[in-house]
Parts: sequence; C-alpha cells; structure tokens
Amino acid sequence: MGNFRFEDFEIWKDAHILSDRLFDVAELADKKKLFKFAEQLRSAVMSISNNIAEGSGSFSDKEFASFLNISRRSVFECANILYIFERRSIISTELRIELYQELIRLSKKITAFRKTIL
Repeated sequence: MGNFRFEDFEIWKDAHILSDRLFDVAELADKKKLFKFAEQLRSAVMSISNNIAEGSGSFSDKEFASFLNISRRSVFECANILYIFERRSIISTELRIELYQELIRLSKKITAFRKTIL
C-alpha cells in the first residue's frame, strides 16, 4: 500500500506532534468554558498540517508553495492565540514560551522546505 506524498515530509510529521500539544492546550480553555478560544486554536493548528497535506497534492511547485505559505501563517496564528491564552491565565508564561519555541522551529522548517521547491 502506498503513501500520500505528504506523509514523507518532516514538516508534516512535526506539525502533527505539535498539534497534539496544542490540542491539550485547547482542552484547558474548554475547562474554563472558553469554547470559542479552544476551537480557534484547534482550527489554526489543524490548518498547519492540512495545508501541507493539501498542497502536496498540487500539480505545480508554485501552487504547493502557496499552501506552505498558508501553513506558515497558521503557525503565526497559533502563536498569537497562545499569547492571548497566557494573558487570560489559561496557560503559564513558561508553557507559552516553550510552545512558541516549537512554533518558531516549525515556521523555520516550513520556510526552508518552501525554498527547496521554488
């Protein structure tokens, strides 16, 4: 049985590992009955891996690069949401900083990967 192209990409695998951690953070917001906050984070983090996967099905590298750009922008959205979560005392400063570092690493990897296909 074959794989989809995206399953071989390190950035897609990293996005999934990070999504598990951010889904845990979304559950913290759910516990405080901040369901819209939680859903926004879930949506943003899913957009990261979804756009890598969707873009990998493109027929051109230029189109794939566009999806990678959307994926990277979703990384930034997650960072902003975590900042709000910290300000609203949903997460600690330490957790926000730790997750920021992972988001920054992923953003850099997506950017580097994008450069290799253009």
